[in-house]
Amino acid sequence: MAGHSKWSQIKRKKGVNDQKRGQLFTKLGREIAVAVREGGPKPEGNARLRLAIERAKRESMPSENIERAIAKASGAGSENVNFETIFYEGYGPSGVAIMAIGLTENRNRTASEVRTAFKGSGGTLGETGCVAWQFDTVGQIVVPAEGVDPDEVAMMAIDAGATDVDPAEDAIYITTEPGALTEVSEQLEAAGLTLEQAEITRLPQNTIELDAADAQKTIKLMDALEDLDDIQQVFTNAGFPAEVEEAVA
Repeated sequence: MAGHSKWSQIKRKKGVNDQKRGQLFTKLGREIAVAVREGGPKPEGNARLRLAIERAKRESMPSENIERAIAKASGAGSENVNFETIFYEGYGPSGVAIMAIGLTENRNRTASEVRTAFKGSGGTLGETGCVAWQFDTVGQIVVPAEGVDPDEVAMMAIDAGATDVDPAEDAIYITTEPGALTEVSEQLEAAGLTLEQAEITRLPQNTIELDAADAQKTIKLMDALEDLDDIQQVFTNAGFPAEVEEAVA
C-alpha cells in the first residue's frame, strides 16, 4: 500500500495562506464540536476529539479558539448546531476518483455547492459508493525529513505499530491502522520526532496518472471542493506529473 497520496503531497507544498487560514480554523472548530458531541468534552476519553485538538494545534489554531469550540459544543442552547457527516463521491477528468467528506447542518445546500464545484471543473458528481471502494481508511503521520534518518524513523514507526513507511523527498509518510494512530503518534513524539500531521485519511488503492492538462483540471476541482465551508477533506486517486506539482507549489 502506498504511504501517501499525490494530492496530500501537493497540499503540503502549497500550504495555507493567510486568506484561507480563517476558513481552516472554522473547519477545525466544526470538527472539534462534532467530536465533543459524539464522545464528550474530555480528550483523554475521546480519541476523535484528541486528534482534532492535536491537528488544530499543528495548524496554529489559537488555544482560546479550541477552548471556545469545546465549551460551545458542551453547552446547551440555541447556538448549538447539529452537523452530520456526509460523503460525496464522483469523477474528475480522465475518470479519476474523487471523494469529499463534509460536515453540514444543511445537506441540500452542501449537495448543491458540491455539484456546482464538480460541474464547473469538468467533473461529475456520482452516487454514494461509486468510488469509496477505491480508498483505504488509514491513519497517516507525516514527519519532516529534514534532520532525521529515514531508516531510523522507519524502524521506530514499525516498532510503534505502523503498517507502512514511505520516505519522500521532504517528508516521511507513516501509515497506521485507524485505531492505532494515537498510540503510534504518541510513541514517535516521545522518541523526539516532530510530527507535521497525524490524522485519519483515505489512501487510494491504485493511482491513475494524468497528463499535465487533466492534472491542472483535477487540481482546480480539488481546490474548488476544499474551498467550500462544509467540506472537511478531499481525496483522489489521481497521479500528478512532477512539473505540475512543482508549478502548483
